[in-house]
Amino acid sequence: MATLVQTIGFPILLIPLFVIPSSQQHFSASTSSPLTLPIIYFVLGVVIAGDNMLYSIGLLYLSASTYSLICATQLGFNAIYSFFINSQKFTALILNSVVILSLSASLLAVNDDSGGPSGLSKGKYVLGFLSTLGASALYSLLLSLMQLTFEKVVKRETFSVVLEMQIYTSLVATCVSTVGLFASGEWRTLQGEMDVFGAGRVSYVMTLVWTAVAWQVCSVGVVGLIFVVSSLFSNVISTASLALTPIAAVIVFHDKMNGVKVISLLMALWGFASYIYQNYLDDLKAKKTQGETCNTRNGPSC
Repeated sequence: MATLVQTIGFPILLIPLFVIPSSQQHFSASTSSPLTLPIIYFVLGVVIAGDNMLYSIGLLYLSASTYSLICATQLGFNAIYSFFINSQKFTALILNSVVILSLSASLLAVNDDSGGPSGLSKGKYVLGFLSTLGASALYSLLLSLMQLTFEKVVKRETFSVVLEMQIYTSLVATCVSTVGLFASGEWRTLQGEMDVFGAGRVSYVMTLVWTAVAWQVCSVGVVGLIFVVSSLFSNVISTASLALTPIAAVIVFHDKMNGVKVISLLMALWGFASYIYQNYLDDLKAKKTQGETCNTRNGPSC
């Protein structure tokens, strides 16, 4: 069920898809087959379902700290994929950002004192470890493939392509997860989960509903950043947000803010600032190049 809830909320995205007008001014005709994009959506959807399942297995067999620590590796995986798949250019500032943000998330995970499931065998621990590591690598690959799809296949500069990417891939992932739910027989345990849920059945259902909605909002943000900037930038934002979680916990749940969390937060801000500054330098360079080209062609009056 944890796998299914991550994608089943996609119908809510149909509202902005039909309500928000999309400009068609920037459009580049694609030379690919009409079946190319549906096939890509299908493949990505299947991979997303598998990735969600791996994350769920990892969370089932690992403590929250170990799980978060392994998930922090996804930024490193994404950097590698971005270099080979998306031709991402790396500078000292970007490398600094990737390393610092990964260390920040790792430091936060090590500080987590939550325990894992009791009586866990070594085999299940290894399974959880490998599942989470594989999920992190697969998630990073998904981000890079989405960026490649936007650049090489979609070629439309409208917000609707972000919603379409999320809706169609989530539709496929939901179908695959539903088949897996019934094939594994896990659906038989749903009634028992509702009965033992401390806050009652209604709260159980509402928790699932709002979790599904939250997943879609988060996913649209992730895909949107890929569309506007890059997959690496999207992952940088996601990793940087991990350091902000303790602040939210302090405000909402009155959690304790210790020195390790403060250091993790400062490191995250440092890494994020490094990446933003590199984007600022790239923007200045692009404007300078554009200005020089304009002056060469049209003279000082350009």
